[in-house]
Amino acid sequence: MSAKRFQSLKAIRVAGYLLPPLGLILLWRSSLVGWGRKVFGSIFLLIFTLLYLCAATAFLYYVMGIDLIEWRGGYTPVLTLSKTLPNYAKLEEDRAKRAHEDAQAAALKGDIYWTAFRGPNRDGHYDGRPILTNWPKEGLRLEWRQPVGGGYSSFSVAGGRAFTIEQRRDYEAVTAYAITDGRELWTNGWPDRFFEAIGGEGPRATPTYDDGRLYAMGGTGDLRCLEADSGKVIWRRNIIADARADVPTYGASVSPLIVNEEIIVLPGGTNGQSVAALNKLTGAPIWQSQSERQAYTSPMLVTLAGQQQLLVVSTRSVMGLAPEDGRLLWHQPWIVDNDNAIAQPVMLGPNRFLLSAGYGKGCTAYELSQTNGRFFAVALWHNSYLKNKFSSSVFFQGCIYGLDDETLTCLDAETGERKWREGHYGYGQLLLARDQLVILSASGELALVKASPSQYQELARFQAIQGKTWNQPAISDGKIFVRNSVEMACFAIGE
Repeated sequence: MSAKRFQSLKAIRVAGYLLPPLGLILLWRSSLVGWGRKVFGSIFLLIFTLLYLCAATAFLYYVMGIDLIEWRGGYTPVLTLSKTLPNYAKLEEDRAKRAHEDAQAAALKGDIYWTAFRGPNRDGHYDGRPILTNWPKEGLRLEWRQPVGGGYSSFSVAGGRAFTIEQRRDYEAVTAYAITDGRELWTNGWPDRFFEAIGGEGPRATPTYDDGRLYAMGGTGDLRCLEADSGKVIWRRNIIADARADVPTYGASVSPLIVNEEIIVLPGGTNGQSVAALNKLTGAPIWQSQSERQAYTSPMLVTLAGQQQLLVVSTRSVMGLAPEDGRLLWHQPWIVDNDNAIAQPVMLGPNRFLLSAGYGKGCTAYELSQTNGRFFAVALWHNSYLKNKFSSSVFFQGCIYGLDDETLTCLDAETGERKWREGHYGYGQLLLARDQLVILSASGELALVKASPSQYQELARFQAIQGKTWNQPAISDGKIFVRNSVEMACFAIGE
């Protein structure tokens, strides 16, 4: 081998070890290396580049304490220099500034309508005053915007207040804001911090409002009943500890459900305490039922086959329970990889409902019938056209609208036939407002899409908040409330 060729190959090797992309450039520019070696060397350098990036990322994270990875809903994380993390200093500065303004808020008034997760019926339907369908080019009128703590809770809105739960450093805090200007009216916090690597820190479950009281649950199962006007604790208990259950991998995410004098929760215990009813005024246990682990789907009160019942999704099945005593009426297997049953069931009629999940699961429409007091659930159709990962779909005039992973999709509810699949919104969330779909994308954009099976038609889109956004929006009093783990905002959406 000539000295010139040896020096050339040595330079390529050194460059490849120290800076693989430079080695790749030198390899292909060299006239002393044959095509076969160039191809083989390129494969080696690409593999080495991947190992180099993994090592560099691990060094930054474990040695330097710098985390450049963020999960945004796909199967792999992304590298980013701008993670969606709460700015606690900015949050505290904002609240301190507001504290020097009017200490007492005027008496608040407003509809008592959007009182629970995804609306009064938990179906994602907004049937209040008509919304604007001709949005200005710059977007809806901003009412207010401010920093917020971490977590994935949405809002319940009642009596002029918007309620949520957020992470404030090492405390979980239930918070109440005036819907008129975003003024923080009260907080109720306690030392706790749920964290997992993919979703990050903060509580997950949306508070529920009922008759002057607010029911909020933290990421490890701490359930509190608070006075909605003041935030004063009426009662508290940890439902997961009571049931001797385990905190789910991604945190306790189930929003409490009020049924008459009961509050329905899902501790997930495997010893007959998977589903529990408590006295809503005192927190005293009323009944416990089933022995399956808790998933991430909130219970719903529905009427199927002429019977009012609790529709509950666990990590193993979907089931109907009698609200008065938790008696099992029927059940069907429903298993999602890694126990990730997240999306809410969608009611398709008086005896039909839909379940959907990501992770390759797809969607299934079920029909429930009743004969001589016995219930029978059968699958009508199943396909992979709609894979709700951690958003939920809505039903309108015979069609199902939802995010198939990241793409908006319309299905015929009778047959499962796909009408269209268009429009990229990431792993966002959507609501139905009369005959319009209001979508909050995974990057914080608000969009308006016509709910029509004939074609996909996006009417408007604008940037509402910044950063990764997995939180459900809420609509009440002609306003739409959005948040993520960095900021919250309110826009005028009513006509």
